[in-house]
Amino acid sequence: MGEQDGIRRSIRGRRKDAVRPRYFLPSTSRTAVIFLTPWGWMGISETQKGVDAIVLPKPTRAAVESVFRSSRKRPINFRTTWRLQAARTQVSEYLSRTRQCFDLPLDLSQGTSFQRLVWGILKRIPYGKLRSYQWIAARVGGRQYARAVGNAVGANPVPIVIPCHRIVAHDGALGGFSGGLSVKRKLLTLEGTLSQLRS
Repeated sequence: MGEQDGIRRSIRGRRKDAVRPRYFLPSTSRTAVIFLTPWGWMGISETQKGVDAIVLPKPTRAAVESVFRSSRKRPINFRTTWRLQAARTQVSEYLSRTRQCFDLPLDLSQGTSFQRLVWGILKRIPYGKLRSYQWIAARVGGRQYARAVGNAVGANPVPIVIPCHRIVAHDGALGGFSGGLSVKRKLLTLEGTLSQLRS
């Protein structure tokens, strides 16, 4: 009987292990934090791999939460993690002019290979510098890619960290920006480059 009881306990133990939930679910979940800055409410989300989205300033917390919930990405949980806290700190430092570059792991897996190529080039544009869509296009295959480059720049999921606001029109005009032109003007003013553009 002692041996049979031991076998039963062993089987029950294996069954418990088999249904024990895993802590990390990178393929099905995201975590996000929403926070207030002098510019308005912002949000940052992450997967297990790294930061995967930044929501640019909105007038209310609810507006940022709505952006996250309307996303077609994985389900999202709102809580603070050590990595989100680090990202929040770095973004806040940038907005207060005490940081010019970022040191954060990114998860760009939602992008196509072409988009990730463009984002990689964007990431290397220094603080306080401006580049054109044609400049990017020349580095991904030629001027004929300018429209595709524009679409990739507009799809950038982590603005500020990947500085798509530093891309302007070839003729010196402001160009577009997924976060709105008023935010782009503020970012370029922050970096001291807005005055380089034609009015």
